[in-house]
Amino acid sequence: MAATRISPLLTDLYQLTMLAGYHAEGMAETPAVFDLFFRDIPYRGGYAVFAGLDPALRALEGLRFEADEIDHLASLNIFTADFLDWLAGFSFEGDVDAPEEGTPVFGNQPLLTVRAPLAQAQLVETLLLNIINFQTLVATKAARISRAAGGAPVLEFGLRRAQGPDGAMSVARAACIGGVRSTSNVLAGKVFDLPVKGTHAHSWVMAFDSELEAFRAYARSFPDHCILLVDTVDTLKSGLPNAITVARELRQQGHELFGIRLDSGDLAWLSRQARAMLDEAGFPEVRIVASNELDEEVIHTIRDEGGCIDIYGVGTRLATCAGEGGGALGGVYKLVAIDGRPKMKLTSDISKATLPGPKTVWRLYRPDGSYLQDVITVAGEEPQQGETVYDPVNPAHFRMLDEPFEARPLARTRMQGGRRTNPSPTLSQLADRCQTELDRLPEGTLRMTNPHRYKVSISDSLHQLREQLRRSMMR
Repeated sequence: MAATRISPLLTDLYQLTMLAGYHAEGMAETPAVFDLFFRDIPYRGGYAVFAGLDPALRALEGLRFEADEIDHLASLNIFTADFLDWLAGFSFEGDVDAPEEGTPVFGNQPLLTVRAPLAQAQLVETLLLNIINFQTLVATKAARISRAAGGAPVLEFGLRRAQGPDGAMSVARAACIGGVRSTSNVLAGKVFDLPVKGTHAHSWVMAFDSELEAFRAYARSFPDHCILLVDTVDTLKSGLPNAITVARELRQQGHELFGIRLDSGDLAWLSRQARAMLDEAGFPEVRIVASNELDEEVIHTIRDEGGCIDIYGVGTRLATCAGEGGGALGGVYKLVAIDGRPKMKLTSDISKATLPGPKTVWRLYRPDGSYLQDVITVAGEEPQQGETVYDPVNPAHFRMLDEPFEARPLARTRMQGGRRTNPSPTLSQLADRCQTELDRLPEGTLRMTNPHRYKVSISDSLHQLREQLRRSMMR
């Protein structure tokens, strides 16, 4: 896929004013480390799914100021000519560490760590948060929906309700990582090599003199890929009987009706009735597709009530990341070291205090391959069995690592010197990885309501470093 350039002006003004200040103070080239992380898991769930790394790295590789962009900044009359000349030669030449996309992630652990000269690391804050926050939220929502569907295919139908064309493309990409592997978005299908799926609208039926005539016309055009929308007039008294009539006609011509779509009403009850009517008519292989404001909660209810849905089409509530505790990931980007010295944000709210210094996130695996917990250590340290570790939000809570485990670092270097270290996997590979890794989570973590809280701890050394800095800052 050809990279689409993102202008460095897609940022908050204060990023540029800070850059100008760093430049004026001679600090622009000071080595710095920033962490990007979130605090609270969205949807009050048990996990999030990391996404957005590939587009973020693409954006960093192409980050340059064009002449017209420098001219626009000059027109604001707030920047010096010397600073604007410096911006004209700007490029990102830092390092980025991150997990693989599709990895389950949790609060307070770095999703990205950026090591770069201070001005470079500062400028990319807004850009990285814009990409990672949204795509991680979409991938998380998609994973929840996909798991709720219990293995039934889920199609992404959210293009018309997404936040603009670029939002629609990001939704299709991130949703695939989370497990929603098909889309109605034809451009996304081309760009991301995704299967494109769809049916027809109510307007197709309304354009003809009768529903049966509309169904026959659609079947003539697509005899081997025909899904009929059966609720324009009356689902059970008109739509289903007419669909069955067309299914018989297709079979006589050597074709088979692929499916029918339910887009209104009590989907659990209607799907049961539709399944019975189709089976009785001799069409047990005809799929039943459901749409209409679906999300993980509605899908769970449909299945719990014995609904007979084969394929789910999810649009608005996936594309807009709707749901209690959703809407935004809330990721932040914080300075954790400068010129080799650890830094932390200290507030009266301990839950918002940051973890200082360069760090490593370790995922601990039980002997059977399942996740035990995550431990965040200072860089260069590895968790040891028998070690005491602390809750990053409430240091009064601590525990001992008394179970046997294998520790593996969660992140690795994805960009070095402003260039990616390796090509990105395909979206299909990332989606496979996501499903495999979610299955490793402890029992209960995948529950939609009142999930098990996966443990993320900090090592004793990191706990001591934070306490030391806290005391120093208080003095």
